[in-house]
Amino acid sequence: MNPARLLLSTIAGVAAALIAFSVVSVRGDLGGVFHFLHERGVAKRLAAAGATPEQVTTAKARALAVAQSFADPALASRLIPLELLVGLLIAALVWWLFGQRVARAESGQERPDVQERMVMRFAHRHGGHFTLRDLMERSPLSSEQAREVTVRMVERGQLRREDEGYTLS
Repeated sequence: MNPARLLLSTIAGVAAALIAFSVVSVRGDLGGVFHFLHERGVAKRLAAAGATPEQVTTAKARALAVAQSFADPALASRLIPLELLVGLLIAALVWWLFGQRVARAESGQERPDVQERMVMRFAHRHGGHFTLRDLMERSPLSSEQAREVTVRMVERGQLRREDEGYTLS
């Protein structure tokens, strides 16, 4: 089992569950959230400006009234199983996508354009000239993949064969 795959899937699932909880908690009313944040900011600015305690209390009460007009934590609590299911589905999707990517890379079925970009970057890092041996040793491409991609790139005119190496065209 790949620890990075497990960690990434877990983080994505927990994050999705928390986001689902938050969305349900405010009933999807993003405008209400921003209105509450504005009112809370007003209360904080009043307190910082030295307003009277009654003014600060009134501003805080107004912010609380705005929050209570759209927030429903009881609903969010009742729907925790649904929110956890959303998180589990997202975690499973990330697990599957990560596995597909790893399987393609390990089986050598990586998209040709990805391999060609790897070769182009490698060539640029080495001044536009490299040998097949350098490419096999210093890139993530296997020896077979390196040979295939260089042949394709020479056929299309992206690389030129010079002596024992290749040069960017």
